[in-house]
Amino acid sequence: MPKDAHTWHTTPELWEKLKPLARQKRKEPTKAEEKLWQCLRRKQLSGFKFRRQHPIERFIVDFYCAEVGLAVEIDGPIHQYSKEEDLVRQAYIESQSFRLLRFSNEDVLNNTDGVLNKIEAVLNFPLRKRRGK
Repeated sequence: MPKDAHTWHTTPELWEKLKPLARQKRKEPTKAEEKLWQCLRRKQLSGFKFRRQHPIERFIVDFYCAEVGLAVEIDGPIHQYSKEEDLVRQAYIESQSFRLLRFSNEDVLNNTDGVLNKIEAVLNFPLRKRRGK
């Protein structure tokens, strides 16, 4: 049975291994990650709280909204060489009852409003009900 996103936790042992990487990624975001974070932080998008570089089991997703179980990934040039790994990662995350949206760096940098509209559509019409609603 898939775990509910509202109760999901990475084990403490695994988190101790992932924490330095997550911190580094938060300190050194790509231009696209920084641009999107400026739009998502402080509940700016429809009042939803997002976290940056959030662990889901052994993976770290770029952005995560716990209320609706939404993970957002921004794919840079490295992803053109790791498509198989990305598909495995996405399949695993989705098998745990999370929704995963992927955008390219170019989409975020050149079509920010379009990216935000797609994220907002999922936030307002999620696969699962909002917590407390």
